[in-house]
Amino acid sequence: MKKQIYILLFILFTINVYLFGQESKQYRIACIAFYNVENLFDTLPGDNDTEFTPQGSKRWNTEKYYKKLDNIADVISQIGADVTGSAPAIIGLSEIENITVLEDLVKRDAIKQYNYKIVHIDGSDLRGVDCALLYRPEFFKVTKIAMYKLITDIPDFVTRDQLTITGEFDGEEINFIVLHYPSRSGGEQASRPKRVAAVELTRHIVDSISNANPDAKIVIMGDLNDDPINASIKKHLRTTTNKKNRKASELYNPMEEMFKKGVGTLAYNDKWNLFDQIIISSTFLDKDMSSYRFYKANVFNKAFLLHKEGRYKDYPLRTYVGNTFIGGYSDHLPVYMFIIKQH
Repeated sequence: MKKQIYILLFILFTINVYLFGQESKQYRIACIAFYNVENLFDTLPGDNDTEFTPQGSKRWNTEKYYKKLDNIADVISQIGADVTGSAPAIIGLSEIENITVLEDLVKRDAIKQYNYKIVHIDGSDLRGVDCALLYRPEFFKVTKIAMYKLITDIPDFVTRDQLTITGEFDGEEINFIVLHYPSRSGGEQASRPKRVAAVELTRHIVDSISNANPDAKIVIMGDLNDDPINASIKKHLRTTTNKKNRKASELYNPMEEMFKKGVGTLAYNDKWNLFDQIIISSTFLDKDMSSYRFYKANVFNKAFLLHKEGRYKDYPLRTYVGNTFIGGYSDHLPVYMFIIKQH
């Protein structure tokens, strides 16, 4: 295994020499990921989750629950492993019911060796689904956790809270914001003000961190329920694809160019959307490689995560189609990025 990892890293370092014009050097590399795991509920009755109980419409039971956990753990174990030889150092998750499902998840055979630790706070979502963060303690030490609740004047509107985690990642401070913005239920245009309000809260969090420390490194990751080119992301979050001629306040979105090439993380009506995104502060783009910098991002779209035939051929392979259990993974594909620094 060590020999295989060495070969993979040697290829990566050769690419870095080409990109940055440096002589051949060794680099540390880490993978950061996000995955909307689609309705990860336990089997016990909770708030507004009757369908995910043994008596509910989906006949959700212990066997199906552990099948789902094993599937998600198997995916996590493979994200970025072709380069790092290991599972992600950090992974944000959405559509998590509670701390119990996370504790069960990290104990599954595919990932239990990594000893993932959990950051989770029960939030405000009416369905009871939250965001969470899993981290490997040899990479990351949490120093601060905060939850931000979105308050608007939109009648009867309650949405998922925004989870922010600050910590020491391999010796340097990095801030993570894990998100799941309001859905497009009722139509994209009608629901747009809800997402814009959520984005503006995220922007406030980013500005607060940056005002306190202009050199702060920030990673935003989540299911944004908008594509990288939508105004909520481009205008209100203030993202760019320009690595060189960018404003300090602009955030870099590596997912935008992927979307323009037809890459997506979920499919609907034969159209791909790229709602799942990782967006970073411009402080990850400096050429000084003595601390962690952005290398590249991708969608984890291995063939086993997709329907092989039928009406939904090449769509993400879900746990259910309607109320029919098919034993898949999620209606979303994971996204991930690599960060590197000189060793």
